[in-house]
Amino acid sequence: MSKEIPGALSSREQKLTLDMVLRWLVEDGMVSPAEAEKLARNHKADRSHPLMVIAGQQWRAALPPGKLMNIEFLTEWLAARAGMPYFHIDPLQLNFGGIANIVSKSYAERLKIMPVKVGEREVTIATAEPFLTGWVADLERILNLKVKLVLASPADINHYLPEIYSLAHSVQLANKARAGQPVGVQNFEQLVELGKSKNLDANEQHVVTLVDWLFKYAFEQRASDIHLEPRRDIGIVRFRIDGVLHQVYQLPASVTNAITNRIKLLGRMDMVEKRRPQDGRIKTVSDDGDEIEMRLSTMPTAFGEKLVMRIFDPDILVRNFADLGFSREQTALWNDWTRQPNGIILVTGPTGSGKTTTLYSTLKQLATPEVNVCTVEDPIEMIEPAFNQMQVQHNIGLSFASGVRTLLRQDPDIIMVGEIRDAETAEIAVQAALTGHLVLSSLHTNDAPSAITRLLELGVPAYLLNSTLLGVMAQRLARTLCPHCKVKGEISEETWQELVHPWKAAKPAQVYVATGCLECRMTGYRGRTGIYEMLPLSAEMKKLVVADAELQKIKVLARREGMKPLRLSGAEKVAAGLTTAEEIIKIAPPLD
Repeated sequence: MSKEIPGALSSREQKLTLDMVLRWLVEDGMVSPAEAEKLARNHKADRSHPLMVIAGQQWRAALPPGKLMNIEFLTEWLAARAGMPYFHIDPLQLNFGGIANIVSKSYAERLKIMPVKVGEREVTIATAEPFLTGWVADLERILNLKVKLVLASPADINHYLPEIYSLAHSVQLANKARAGQPVGVQNFEQLVELGKSKNLDANEQHVVTLVDWLFKYAFEQRASDIHLEPRRDIGIVRFRIDGVLHQVYQLPASVTNAITNRIKLLGRMDMVEKRRPQDGRIKTVSDDGDEIEMRLSTMPTAFGEKLVMRIFDPDILVRNFADLGFSREQTALWNDWTRQPNGIILVTGPTGSGKTTTLYSTLKQLATPEVNVCTVEDPIEMIEPAFNQMQVQHNIGLSFASGVRTLLRQDPDIIMVGEIRDAETAEIAVQAALTGHLVLSSLHTNDAPSAITRLLELGVPAYLLNSTLLGVMAQRLARTLCPHCKVKGEISEETWQELVHPWKAAKPAQVYVATGCLECRMTGYRGRTGIYEMLPLSAEMKKLVVADAELQKIKVLARREGMKPLRLSGAEKVAAGLTTAEEIIKIAPPLD
């Protein structure tokens, strides 16, 4: 239960003033006396926190390297000045249910303090007033916990303080709504309680608040996926950021279930059906006004329904190939392939390697008013008005193959087949290319040469492949170094050789290494870029495309003819200071 602490602040305590902070900045050589005096004079009546007033000036520190004196910089500087630990408030790392029970909202707002971490014997409390500490002893006595004071940005405290208490209140209400009863089929161990289960209303306002908050933070953190995973007693929320999953919250099981129900309702899915997988989609708007599309997928698990939401970046379709990571030569070759009037182009790679992004970006550029662009997908990843998109529906017999047959009667110029999975789809896609259409599709293979042997294994005749295949591109997504914190470093000879072996590539004199900062959530990486391996079909290559083609011979000839393997493409990105050798070694198959 929240505690309200009686009593006033000690008169001996001192609140930060603008004059005080400016004097210290001048003493530390960060600001000139003239600038300080002018600001103090102009803002004499300003009641804002001194750090926020100074941060608003957008000054650069007078000392090298002349960093921008934003609110984080100033807070970190003041913490060192006051001899207090500095704390950056990360909303995804806060256990809002626990911290909201430490003190009441009114008490926290009055003192401008915010609990940020609760342990068995100690509670960490963030403040923006390092010299107002008279309340600490009273709080320690009432809570019977040691209080550890840390200094945090006043802007963060003002922003997150009301939000945290609002979220905690919503979770509390959502949890109470179940009145101690299980919500639906929570897990296999509770099947005996089915008779007394009751569903939480997915439209209840506190559940709506929690879902809105979940989306908001996922968009802010650049997450590509949101995972809601039920466990025996709790629900886990995880975000995938730059290809890596981060656990961000734990919620009561009933609350997780209510959030899942709300999202299923928004995605027009069957809320009652929890025994079989379902798909849905939601279109929403971010705080910046951007339309964001999300694809939903549910799966029954031992402890209830797992929900994954794939978030599609609205900027993807307007990116050019250089932004996606193509080199100048790769862009020229790709444009050469896609400008052909007919033929088939394949994009290969594992799930999550950016194949869909490449295909959509290409189609977006090709979809002029003069051409008819049709797609058959499973499911439709992003709705794009410039295309005619059809979704595979196996329950009514609409497969990729039958979908392509339908498209061929729709007077298409360009056809995109979401994925070639079987012999029938491969055959009809090649037939479409043979009859005067440009066909783009994806395939799950490790590298570009393997796509040729995969199609031959699926039963596509070698002569048809030679007549229609324009080229194959394999790709991966590599995390890029955070521009805010990357530093010059060295790469060992062993690591470089592991990256490029058996190719002879000179080790770069200078590389950059990951360090970690607040901008990249201390990972050292921010954003991703593509690395590509492009295989055109030359006259010599076509001689190797026979019924019993040997993959190794195709690889040897492709590299002799100038195909740059994924590892080598990645090594160029390392030499350019965009990523690290460790990242490329992790994602790209070794050279053989």
